[in-house]
Amino acid sequence: MYLLLLALAPAVILMMYVYFRDKYEKEPISLILKGILLGGVVIFPVGLVESYLMQYGLGLGKIPKAAFDGFLVAGFTEEIFKFLMVFMLIWRNPNFNEKFDGIVYAVSVALGFAAIENLFYIFSNNSMQVGMLRAVTAVPGHAVFGVIMGFYLGMARFDKKYRLKWILDALLVPWLLHGTYDFLIMSGYPLLMLLFVPFLFYLYRYGLRRMREFNDQSVFNPANIHFTNEQENQFNQDES
Repeated sequence: MYLLLLALAPAVILMMYVYFRDKYEKEPISLILKGILLGGVVIFPVGLVESYLMQYGLGLGKIPKAAFDGFLVAGFTEEIFKFLMVFMLIWRNPNFNEKFDGIVYAVSVALGFAAIENLFYIFSNNSMQVGMLRAVTAVPGHAVFGVIMGFYLGMARFDKKYRLKWILDALLVPWLLHGTYDFLIMSGYPLLMLLFVPFLFYLYRYGLRRMREFNDQSVFNPANIHFTNEQENQFNQDES
């Protein structure tokens, strides 16, 4: 029971934190739960693809293998599957009506994935220590990758001119950050592993800054009186 609570609690707490950071217009709980479910389910095809790819890195040296496993096997595979789930969930959904919404839904998918992954890690090791370590590293890491993915999807949804660029960034930036995260851990080199802690703090700060930025820009923020009805109508016409 304690292991189950330890596995799921970090994801629940982080999801609640992001939900309440959405100050001006809360998203439907049912759609957030759907995102969590999609994130949890997608871990199974991700596991199959990762198992297939890992065989190609068996003959590599220590550092090349860490790069291969971190950037390709884990980073790219997990982020592209999460990206597809987020895109399918919200891109044409009318509830995606401000930039911050992209963050909420991307985090819901990311934390659904992180929660199931956490269950596997903690119960396979039967270890509370593993759970406590992952509660401050892997689970928040997935949440931040979701924040960044959602940030760029929010930019893409409301910037028709540079939409393709933002969509590509929504996949590319989380992938590179996720790959770096895993590479630093998998390298086994003390110097690289020492860089992991400041990198983790950088990720946390980066994610918080992106959430604060979108809250400030919210079209439902009373301070943003420049977003007129005419502008909203124009956006709707562009999307039709």
